[in-house]
Amino acid sequence: MEILSAGQYNLIYNAFSFAFATFAASTLFFWLGRSQVSSQYKTALTITGLVTFIAAYHYFRIFESWNEAFEFVDGALVATGTPFNDAYRYVDWLLTVPLLLVELILVMNLGRLETVSRATRLGLLAALMIALGYPGEVATSDGQRWLWGILSMIPFLWIVYELFVGLSKSIADQPEDARGLVSTARWVVVLSWAFYPVVYFAGAVGIEGATASTIIQVGYTIADIIAKSVFGVLIYMIAVRKSGDVSGDSAKAGQAAA
Repeated sequence: MEILSAGQYNLIYNAFSFAFATFAASTLFFWLGRSQVSSQYKTALTITGLVTFIAAYHYFRIFESWNEAFEFVDGALVATGTPFNDAYRYVDWLLTVPLLLVELILVMNLGRLETVSRATRLGLLAALMIALGYPGEVATSDGQRWLWGILSMIPFLWIVYELFVGLSKSIADQPEDARGLVSTARWVVVLSWAFYPVVYFAGAVGIEGATASTIIQVGYTIADIIAKSVFGVLIYMIAVRKSGDVSGDSAKAGQAAA
């Protein structure tokens, strides 16, 4: 990695630190929040917390690797010779990105067969998207980066189709007070994921060196926080609202029986 300025190094350092703290706090919030939702939504919140737990672990490793790759000598930033291991990020995505889609499907509380079918299909597409993107991330030429980046966009566009066309009827059937949140969660997935290709191709459109490295590391970190913690809060809010609907329906049924 190119030698960055002290300001660029500190910006990335602080971004990694902030992300770790955000994901660690989010994990506690989501897992403790399981007590606030009905039983059918507890699994969705468990997975939501698992996503941020995995992210917190990998950002801690990324943070450590960043510290080991550089040091200040007489006030000047120099490379230590230990390479920065950015592969932690792709390992994280390979585990968490499919789970993000699974938690959305679970909180929608669809029929069993539809839940299994859609969660499996979307999870495999997400894993394929990440697997195809990694060779381009480590490629040494712009041509290879473009090739693998375009290939990884194919499953991404398929996921977008599934979310906006395949799930349109299921979203329309959601309870009225949760329908808007489900739709918002879908948009957060698509828009936050659409930010990744912008960062991914930063080095292939004339932005090079330390500037490109800074854009990539900070950009990916911001996108991760939105895609995992912000998205997770929406999943929690959907689960709470739908749990309220279930409680209300149960109370009405009890009154009717009396």
